[in-house]
Amino acid sequence: MEETALDKLRYPIGKFRFPDNRTSENLKEWIRILEDFPQDLESLVKNLSQEQLDTSYRPKGWTVRQVVHHIADSHHHSYTRFKWSLTEEKPLIKAYQEKDWANLFDSKTAPIGLSLDYLKVLHAKMVFLLKGLSPEELQRSYLHPEDNSTVTVEENIAKYAWHGRHHYSHIENLIKKEGW
Repeated sequence: MEETALDKLRYPIGKFRFPDNRTSENLKEWIRILEDFPQDLESLVKNLSQEQLDTSYRPKGWTVRQVVHHIADSHHHSYTRFKWSLTEEKPLIKAYQEKDWANLFDSKTAPIGLSLDYLKVLHAKMVFLLKGLSPEELQRSYLHPEDNSTVTVEENIAKYAWHGRHHYSHIENLIKKEGW
């Protein structure tokens, strides 16, 4: 199937794919991405004006402000999913309506500094946890109710490393396109 222009805007680094053959180096790289992400994101967006923050990264897409707040909300859920997976036997997680969350008053109007600061603390805690996991703990899992899929801790690490880069690319591509 041919990729459309909208697909390229929606998935600038491609859709998430968990590799079949993984190494300890993959895991280290994913954790490094999570460790560096809050500072990388802050460096990307800290000098944007309010008008720029309220610009959509694609037609009918979220604004930069909404994307920043979404990342904080989503990564908060990810951290909770790690904890559930490590303390319960294959828990059924609670999904959340990310599009509805992104349309709440705070996601549309709050200063991005709130989410940027939160991401720094959240990722510091998350990375500390992830660096200490055993191979057995990496294989613990949760059940996602939307598609009844089983997701291991290791896969969730890869998924959220991708997720941050995915949204970072949305913002980065907008900045380049607009010449900001």
